[in-house]
Order: sequence, then C-alpha cells, then structure tokens
Amino acid sequence: MNLRPLARKYALQNAVLYDGRADEKAVIGKIMAEEPDLRSRSAEVIDVVHQMVEEVNALPPEKQREELAEIDPSLLKREKKEKVTELPDLPNVEDGVVMRLAPYPSGALHIGHTRMALLNDEYVKKYDGKLLLVFDDTIGSKEKVPVAEAYDLIREGLDWLGVDCHEVIYKSDRMHIFYEWGEKLLKGGHAYVCECPAEVLRAHRERGEECEHRNTPVNDNVEKWFRMLDGYFGEGEVVVRLKTDMKHPNPAFRDRVLFRIRNRVHPRTGDRFKVWPLLEFSWAIDDHLLGVTHILRGKDLVIEDEMEKYLWDIFGLPHREFVHYGMLRLKEMKLSKSKMSREIERGVYSGVHDPRTWTLQSLMRRGIDPQAVRNFTLGFGVSLTDVEVAADNLYAENRKLIDGRANRYFFVPDPVEIHLAGKPDDLDVVHAPLHPDVEERGTRSLDVSRGVVFVAKEDFDAHAGKEVRLKDFCNVVLGEQAQFKSLEVKDISKIQWSDAEVPVRVVMPDGSVLEGFGESGLEGVSSGEVIQFERIGFARIEKGVGGITAYFAHR
Repeated sequence: MNLRPLARKYALQNAVLYDGRADEKAVIGKIMAEEPDLRSRSAEVIDVVHQMVEEVNALPPEKQREELAEIDPSLLKREKKEKVTELPDLPNVEDGVVMRLAPYPSGALHIGHTRMALLNDEYVKKYDGKLLLVFDDTIGSKEKVPVAEAYDLIREGLDWLGVDCHEVIYKSDRMHIFYEWGEKLLKGGHAYVCECPAEVLRAHRERGEECEHRNTPVNDNVEKWFRMLDGYFGEGEVVVRLKTDMKHPNPAFRDRVLFRIRNRVHPRTGDRFKVWPLLEFSWAIDDHLLGVTHILRGKDLVIEDEMEKYLWDIFGLPHREFVHYGMLRLKEMKLSKSKMSREIERGVYSGVHDPRTWTLQSLMRRGIDPQAVRNFTLGFGVSLTDVEVAADNLYAENRKLIDGRANRYFFVPDPVEIHLAGKPDDLDVVHAPLHPDVEERGTRSLDVSRGVVFVAKEDFDAHAGKEVRLKDFCNVVLGEQAQFKSLEVKDISKIQWSDAEVPVRVVMPDGSVLEGFGESGLEGVSSGEVIQFERIGFARIEKGVGGITAYFAHR
C-alpha cells in the first residue's frame, strides 16, 4: 500500500476540520483504524504522518480545503454520529429504582461533580425511576458550612445539565427525625456520649482501646443526650459515638462519631440547632425513610457504606444496593468547591461565572453545550478508576455540537488602523460567508467604503511590507498605508481584519482578557449566541454597556 496519499488525505481532513492545524496522533489513529495491517509498519507510519502534517500545516486553510475537495469532497464535513452511552445494569431493579443526589451546599457545582449528577440521572431515566435532590446541609465540620446562595446555584447547574429531579429535600428540615433515631440508639445501648477531648479520642481509636465513657449506663447517656440538645455543653466538649468493634482492622471504623456540637448559624435554620448528625448516620436513616433503592457514590466513601450497613443491622432495616465510581478531574482545574467559594469571597475570582472556577455556571457562560458535558462525562462509564484528563477532551465533544451552528466573524486584538491606497472606488461592501461549510446560511456584509480597516498588531508586525490577503477581501502590501493589489485569491498569507471599531473584550479561560475591535456584523449577534472568531476560536457573546464581551470557549 502507498502510505503517503493516505496520510496526506487524513492530514488534510484533520486540518480542515480543526482550524487549519492537523494533529499527528489523530491522523495516525485514522490510518490505523482504516488499515489495521499497517500496525506492523508503525514506525514508517509515524515518519510519513509527521512529514505530511508538517507540509499540510504550512498551507493556508483555503489551499487545504481546495486540495481535500479534489481528493474526496465528502471529507470536508465532519461526520456526525449519535453518541450512545450504555451504562451497565443495576442489580435488583425489579421493585423499581429510587436514587438520590446529595450535594453539600457550600458553593456551586463544578465539572468534577458532573459524574455524580449525570450517572444518577442516566440510571433513573434508564429504569423510569425517581431521582431525589437531597441537600446534605447539616453542619459536620468547622470549615464546611452551608452557603445560602449555593442552593440556587446547585439547582441552576443541575437544570442546565438536564438532570430531572422529582423531589427536593433538605436535611436541615429533618433534624427532629435524626434526633429521634439517635435517641433510639442511645436507649438501645448501641451508642454513648463521650466527653474525651479529640486528641484522646484519636489516641484510643488508634490503639483500639475503649474510653472510660463507653460503658456509661444507658440512662446516664440519655440524660447527657438531652442536655446536649438543651445547649448545656459547648462545642467540642461531647460527641455521640457508635459502639463498634474497637479492635476493627480499620481504626477509622472504631466507635465512629455520629453527632457533634457545632455553634454555627445555618442559612435555613439559623441558630436553632447545635447538635448535628454526621453523614453516615443521617444517610442510614434517610436512605431507608426516603425509599432509596440504589446508592451511587464515589469510591472514597466506601467506609460510609459499611457504617450504613452496620446501622441498618442495628435497627433491623433492609440493605440497599451500593454502586461506586472513581473521581473525575480536569488537569486544568485545581480548586475544590469550598476553596473556590473562599477565593470568590476574597476577590481572587470575579464570581461563580469566572472561567477559572470551572463551575457549571462558568461553562454555561463560555458557551459549552450541556450535551457536550453529558457526552464527555458519561463516556467514562461507571468505573472505580479515577479519571484525570485534559480539558481538550471536553472541548472535542463541544466542538462536535457547536461547529455547525456557530457563525463566523472577524476579531482583531490590539488593532492597528490601516488605509487602503488604490482601492477601487466602486468597492464598498465585502461579502464573507457566515459559515464556510453551510452555504445556505448566507453571508455577512463588511463596509469598506471608507478605505480603512483594522488588523491585529501581531499580524501587522509579522507581515509589514509584504503582500498578504485580507481574508475574504483583497490582497495588499501591508503597511499603515496599505497598497491595494488585487481581488485574486492567491497562495499567500491570510490575516484577519475588521471593518469597524466595535469594542470587544475576549475573556480567556485563564482569566486574561484580549481587547480589540470586532467587525460590524457582530452588532447583529444576539446576547447568549455562540460564534466563532475566525482563526481564534469559539466564544459566547454577552452585550452590555461599553461594548461586547465574548467568553472564550476553545479553539
């Protein structure tokens, strides 16, 4: 087989579909998929592809497109495939499926939470079940406290993802229930009120030794419990601990804490409650009372499974099914939800929409399609393996969805004004395609009647004194007084330009801002529309006082 034409063809296709830059790995993958026998010649394939990609990437985009059209015009458009994600079956679904999302309202949901939200949603839809949104808003630690605005931010993010919650429940509304079941444990002799300082408690647990309070009589424990509820004890003075095996191989399982005192103001209940249940206790009770059948949670919470089972056995309750998954992380994201909220409070970030937060709100603002997030997240399935990938994987899914519908426009950062000397007097309007692959979309009109246009300073500095083509317009010798040469499409460098001084700010994912001019056609773009700035990338437009702000999505 002659490898060079095959490599040339797929290098051209990859370049045409991805803004004029072919990727070697993608081209090699295409070749190997079409011709598996070439795997035995992998070294040769790599060498040939490297050469072809270098040659193709050196060509202007119009030349790439022309050559590919001659080879195989069907490759000019990206093949659209319906993505089907089939999750493995859940066990024991005969009596129906009820699942729950349990976000802690300390801030907005970010990209790392999508696995939790979308796996639950997909399973409930698969079995025509019921999905509960249960705000896990008890106060368990000093550092982690519910935030009032987080409730709405979480619901907004879930709505944007298309997650259908059938009922909304707040743990903070169910404190009386947790108190009732906590009292049952104490009266049954299964728990006790411990007055050991935290460091003593930890030392006993590590050595597997019982503390002096473990064998306190039941009546005394119940009396201390009521004193806890009445506010007699201060924060850190007492906790309620479950009696487990103090010789258990996992020290963390030994006499776990079930309730502790926290003097914090809650955004929904104020200072009404001081005694707060910990996660495994409240969930052992609620998973039973709310009728949850299948519990989907991160693999880091396996010990919570064991605690729930232990408590169910004490109360004689049926067990539920557990399904675990690994964490999903983007290499570009470094923040936790709580840390992100603190950084917003400090003014490090402008708010939950700041692109550096990676919240669902920030993705929304950047023009990421929620279906792309769903495809990206569910593509990893249900696996115990932690997943850390580059954001390019998400962007690839998004590009498939928005490329065909995003109109093209010019934007020039750091603009330089140039005057077109020798422009024909009757050349007043230039028509450029709204989309290069969708002819029926029509064209946009750019006004060149003044003979003044703007180009990016970077392009001006790189090409001053040389003949270049103003894309979709004409050829000029570039300078502040640019000499008009012709309308002929030549095989020369092509640069972006603007016919107008429409002020545009492009907010990049790292928080930096590009400022410049956009073409006059941008004035007709609606706020919220996703467009593509040619040679720059996709962005979502927001209009306001002072001009246009474009939130950059990706190339």
